Amino acid sequence: MAVNLDKDAYYRRIKRLYTNWKKGEDEFGKIDAIVVSVGVDEEIVYAKSTAVQTWLFGYELTDTIMVFCDTKIIFLASKKKVDFLKQVAITKGNENANGVPPITLLTREKNESNKGNFDKMIEAIRGSKEGKKVGIFSKDKFPGEYMKSWNDTITAEGLEKVDISAVVAYTIAVKEDGELGLMKKAAAITSEVYSKFFKERVMEIVDADEKVRHSKLAESVEKAIEEKKYLGGADPTTVEMCYPPIIQSGGNYSLKFSVVSDKNHMHFGAITCAMGIRYKSYCSNLVRTLMVDPPQEMQDNYNFLLLVEEELLKQLKHGVKICDAYNAVLEYVKKEKADLVAKLTKNLGFAMGIEFREGSLVLNAKNQFKLKKGMVLSISLGFADLVNKEGKKEEQKKYALFIGDSVQINEEEAATILTPVKKKIKNVGIFLKNDDEDDDDEDGDDAEELLGKGARSAALLADRTRNEMTAEEKRRAHQKELANHLNEEAKRRLTEQKGEQQTLKARKSNVSYKNVSQMPREKDIREMKIFIDKKYETVIMPVFGIATPFHIATIKNISMSVEGDYTYLRINFYVPGTYLGRQEGNIFPNPDATFVKEITYRASNLKVPGDTSVPSTNLQNAFRIIKEVQKRYKTREAEEKEKEGIVKQDSLVINLNRSNPKLKDLYIRPNIAQKRMQGSLEAHTNGFRFTSVRGDKVDILYNNIKHAVFQPCDGEMIIVLHFHLKNAIMFGKRRHTDVQFYTEVGEITTDLGKHQHMHDRDDLYAEQMEREMRHKLKSAFKNFIEKVETLTKEELEFEVPFRDLGFQGAPYRSTCLLQPTSSSLVNVTEWPPFVVTLDEVELVHFERVQFHLKNFDVVIVYKDYNKKVTMINAVPVNSLDPIKEWLNSCDIKYTEGVQSLNWTKIMKTIVDDPEGFFEQGGWSFLDPEGEGSGAEEDSESEMEDETFNPSADEEEEEAGEDSDEDYDSETEDSDYSEEVGSEEESGKDWDELEEEARKADRESHYEDEDTSTSKKRKVRPSAPPPSKKKRRT
Repeated sequence: MAVNLDKDAYYRRIKRLYTNWKKGEDEFGKIDAIVVSVGVDEEIVYAKSTAVQTWLFGYELTDTIMVFCDTKIIFLASKKKVDFLKQVAITKGNENANGVPPITLLTREKNESNKGNFDKMIEAIRGSKEGKKVGIFSKDKFPGEYMKSWNDTITAEGLEKVDISAVVAYTIAVKEDGELGLMKKAAAITSEVYSKFFKERVMEIVDADEKVRHSKLAESVEKAIEEKKYLGGADPTTVEMCYPPIIQSGGNYSLKFSVVSDKNHMHFGAITCAMGIRYKSYCSNLVRTLMVDPPQEMQDNYNFLLLVEEELLKQLKHGVKICDAYNAVLEYVKKEKADLVAKLTKNLGFAMGIEFREGSLVLNAKNQFKLKKGMVLSISLGFADLVNKEGKKEEQKKYALFIGDSVQINEEEAATILTPVKKKIKNVGIFLKNDDEDDDDEDGDDAEELLGKGARSAALLADRTRNEMTAEEKRRAHQKELANHLNEEAKRRLTEQKGEQQTLKARKSNVSYKNVSQMPREKDIREMKIFIDKKYETVIMPVFGIATPFHIATIKNISMSVEGDYTYLRINFYVPGTYLGRQEGNIFPNPDATFVKEITYRASNLKVPGDTSVPSTNLQNAFRIIKEVQKRYKTREAEEKEKEGIVKQDSLVINLNRSNPKLKDLYIRPNIAQKRMQGSLEAHTNGFRFTSVRGDKVDILYNNIKHAVFQPCDGEMIIVLHFHLKNAIMFGKRRHTDVQFYTEVGEITTDLGKHQHMHDRDDLYAEQMEREMRHKLKSAFKNFIEKVETLTKEELEFEVPFRDLGFQGAPYRSTCLLQPTSSSLVNVTEWPPFVVTLDEVELVHFERVQFHLKNFDVVIVYKDYNKKVTMINAVPVNSLDPIKEWLNSCDIKYTEGVQSLNWTKIMKTIVDDPEGFFEQGGWSFLDPEGEGSGAEEDSESEMEDETFNPSADEEEEEAGEDSDEDYDSETEDSDYSEEVGSEEESGKDWDELEEEARKADRESHYEDEDTSTSKKRKVRPSAPPPSKKKRRT
């Protein structure tokens, strides 16, 4: 097998287990055999059974039963696992030199009973020592029929069960050098994440006075371990959190590791943080308290807590009883600060290894186990419910102090700390600068100084405004370049396409019969009755005494009515000029021919003597059969239409290697059948194959994927892999260009009738489980993506949407979050999905951009002018600037206007006469009147103004065309003149401008505002009139 097993480690550890068993101490002396059974349960993170497997083999083996007898070892597992375990199997006569019993491997049967294998194991247990008592791990209860049937077998045989969790934990608690190395690495990663990410983030939050929830900060810590810069070179796939980080502040503290971070905002007081990182199945732990402006009493209590930890480290040595170490620390606290004894945590830590918390090796007053060299403990001690006498607000009155480290037990020296994160008051205290005295000094300044400061502040503000406008000016300049390039490129593209006009597809002419011999010779036809030929899908009707065939495709609709003694059957036909249906085009092969529009037949409802049936029966039967044939024909036509334009794909090359990248338990959208069903997505040599549980297959080739989008589950209820295809594929009798595979990561519906307390344990546990599941799913999907990208040699790259750049909008009926990727704009969490390729976009126009409106619309025009424009409605106006910045960075031209335009008419005009469109200025008609021709050009030179001045004739024409967009030109002219003057004077200093203003006031004796405005207009007589400079389109 590809996976190797460390044989030496296995032999060393199995020998240690048997040695301790043979000593017969504690529960080991009461048992005749040991049973370790592991089922399948994704929710169980830590279990003694899986820990034993990891300790022995380095891997977890699900659905595996291990029976350790006095003289033999039996493993019952699936064929794959048996092949893996053969590496350490020892047959009789070839026993290991260390005296380890031989291994018998049993292959699990496909049926759930496995009675034969169970009988062999029970027989072995009966033959081990007295064969009456078996050692088990009572807390490990795996679901499933396989585990249940095995447990029932043990019970039925009358074997007594003895819990050996504590003695086995004590056996594996002493770590070998290799294990210690892994735990040191885990501790080092935890220290790095705390120091370089968490502590820095808290400093930023305090500095910027941000409001951040504990839960959000905890989630950001979980995300940080996905970044290699915090992992000290470790592979991110080998690193995971031992538990979700616990961050507490603001008077609500629980100094345990079973709690979760609440949704309260972080309070700038005592902030406790507990986090633990697991590296290659081995755990570590770190606890620190950060304090913002701590009062002296808080500092004193914290310094004393550090002394208590030092005392604990001195007590933790090889051979010391756990209870003795605990009591020594308790005595120290009583001696130094007796009032804090009641505040001290009830236990001071626990042993740690493959399992995060070893329940039988907790540091408390009752534990009689002795410490041994090589054990690793997570020590955690703190003071809870301390009162801050200086606190005024409710959240300031109570606080807690909590510290903890991962430590290694030594022979004679004090325990060694593996998480060397500094924790002195100068390292964890955040002291904010107090500017009260400076404020008092400022209040004492004289009036003259204040005026001077005001002038300096005004100059500084003006300078800042100028600098801030530079970015906007750059953006406008870039957009101007894009506009020129856009028109040139579009004109060139349309010139190349000239002559490639689309020919409208003529309506298919359906011929009923190619010759007369194919006509049926039925009795009804001879009797001049209506006859329906189902084989050729033709209705044969009598017209002027001649049987005339009409193909079912020529019939538009039929109706039947009964009036008195007669039944009427009316048949309407398709003729030139009638509506044929959406996108069908009413083009006939020979439109000049004579067409029958409708035919009405009448038959009596009265039975004539001698006739076997009523004459109208023929019309009734004809009506029914025509409807059936018409329905069948339309269904077949719809299917053929779906298949039109389908590009034939290459065949999928199946890779028989079982290590192919694979994701299980995914749903597909759109659904293959009416009901959604799960399946697995597997990557092969040249494409993906999705196989549903029903056996349906959907193949997607790598070379047919235009965009592969991975939407993580951050802030979403589903995690998605979305494929936007170059050419549509067929499945479920429909063609699809968008296919996605997803799985749900939480409950999409909530039972509002369920009355529960906000701190209900079940709810908290469920939330914690959901967070863990989100993390696992994200890791699994990322691992799959990395493997696929490696398999395709980076030819297929998955894009991840930039959530920070996302904006709300309604491309269809409902509002959703639209997010840019590196090459597209997408929303893949809602259905139908929205995907726009940025390379295909010509320009983007913003409609209804007005100050009094909260929303605006986005129109996306494509380079293919025959393609319908895309509308995104109801985009919040506060998203306008970020969208502009994003489009500008993507080199996409954008325009804006106050009106909604008729884009169907506009695009038809452009397609009909592209040359005329670009001769009239092309897309420049979309530019707003103020931008690109007003404020922007004011700063240009006079020469440049003259160069771009349109002629008077052009102006009159344009003004006539867009008369509905005109507005008060007089007001516009005056505003514009003021702008020109201010631009001309912008080179002067503020002091000079103020001095000029004072002189002007003195000369005019404070004349009214209109007079001063007219004087300002005389500053720049050479400026061209704004009416010539404005160009309306």
